[in-house]
Amino acid sequence: MRYLSSGESHGPQLTIVIEGFPSNLKVSRSAIDAALRQRQMGYGRGYRQKIETDTVEVTSGLRFGKTLGSPITMHVVNRDFAHWTDRMSVWDEEPENNKHVVRPRPGHADLAGAIKYDHEDVRNVLERASARNTATMVAAGALAKQLLLHFGIRLHAHVVEIGGEAVADDRVPRDWDEWVQATETSDVRAADPDAAVRMKQKIDEAKECGDTVGGVFEVVVVGCPIGLGSYVHPDRKLDGRLAGALMSIQAIKGVEIGLGFEAARRFGSEVHDPIHYENGQYTRPSNGAGGLEGGVTNGQPIVIRAAMKPISTLYKPLSSVNMETKALEPASVERSDYCAVPAASVVGENVVAWIIADALLEKFGGDSVEQIEERILLYQDRVNKR
Repeated sequence: MRYLSSGESHGPQLTIVIEGFPSNLKVSRSAIDAALRQRQMGYGRGYRQKIETDTVEVTSGLRFGKTLGSPITMHVVNRDFAHWTDRMSVWDEEPENNKHVVRPRPGHADLAGAIKYDHEDVRNVLERASARNTATMVAAGALAKQLLLHFGIRLHAHVVEIGGEAVADDRVPRDWDEWVQATETSDVRAADPDAAVRMKQKIDEAKECGDTVGGVFEVVVVGCPIGLGSYVHPDRKLDGRLAGALMSIQAIKGVEIGLGFEAARRFGSEVHDPIHYENGQYTRPSNGAGGLEGGVTNGQPIVIRAAMKPISTLYKPLSSVNMETKALEPASVERSDYCAVPAASVVGENVVAWIIADALLEKFGGDSVEQIEERILLYQDRVNKR
């Protein structure tokens, strides 16, 4: 299973083409739209989110609300294109008064991208490198989440830190539904109300200074069977695939699974999860591995975190170089957010969903959901006899 996305931030639309999705899954358009709305929300977002109201349009691969097994094409329209038709025209000649972006932003793909593709106007880079394109990741992941839910696999993301202000573990509800509700009603997607207040204060501080702030979010997946992924080939290890997918999200600079970097500071006896056998199945009293051992799911919840750097567009910009004159000048300023960690957690949740769904299909195959169901049942019966 794979998907290809295209589109520019201020172009006509974003497009996603999905290949390899099984047939006969009943799809909810409202669930995809809800995920797209979640991506647009969060304390610290900029003016662009007041312009766009993202919804998905499906033009192939579905009939009567069910997948056909053929490629699925989805579109998300950019409403702001109406204000950019001359500057982002597909066919017209470039306007004589078109102002090129020539002062790359530190921390963005601007300079490296312009050099790589021989662009004189950095806008050719920033339009595609923009986090606006994470809408395609969310649309694809929201479809994958529906497939996972059909097979009893649930996942959810929450923010655990913004600007150094962290959630207290003992303030996070242990019940799944209560935890999801607590994050969904928080405008920073943090289940700890006290931490949420401090996070918002940190965002306000950054806004007052013309600065930005980053943070950390966590994705939890429950219900995965033992055996997704592989220890045989490095490129099929599920932890590597998850880390790579999360690192593909704009501004993500670090990923850890389970105890993550904390495991490097402890003795092995404090890190690894003892194996027990209770009521006819293998169990663990702890989950320091984060649900993955040797690149393979071990039946425990998958717990994975990603660190997001502060957004690179600063309203009090750092110094840069004018690529035409080579003079030292302030970096360009593009319309942006002060903090997008809550939105990034939504993107991360859906990116993880896509990778887990792909691993599920890799393990159990099948061209339809019925075939996959049969193979999972046979496998579970086999596992129960071990």
